[in-house]
Amino acid sequence: QVQLVESGGGLVQAGGSLRLSCATSGRTFSSYAMAWFRQAPGKEREFVGGISKSGGNRYYADSVKGRFTISRDNAKNTVYLQMNSLEPEDTALYYCAAARWGVVTEVELRYDYWGQGTQVTVSS
Repeated sequence: QVQLVESGGGLVQAGGSLRLSCATSGRTFSSYAMAWFRQAPGKEREFVGGISKSGGNRYYADSVKGRFTISRDNAKNTVYLQMNSLEPEDTALYYCAAARWGVVTEVELRYDYWGQGTQVTVSS
């Protein structure tokens, strides 16, 4: 069983930055594709970005391209989401997810493990 623990959320003003971290347990982190999703109040959860097993391929939702960067450190079993130029529309609960089959996808059902989420609030 893999456990994912997100951290780094908080309250920030529009235009500011935050860096989210997702620490994972287990010895097979490097075999998982990893992704970040978010869910705003009253909305469905949506894909934010994903990174391949090696970190060589990264994917982003159009709404965050150019502002967010996903990265991973396989030695530390951790995936990160650097968020710059934050907007009030980025306010959401951010989740990290792991896919055993090792391929990034926007489809939630393809992810086997999820964290509890970390809240990001951007004030205008």
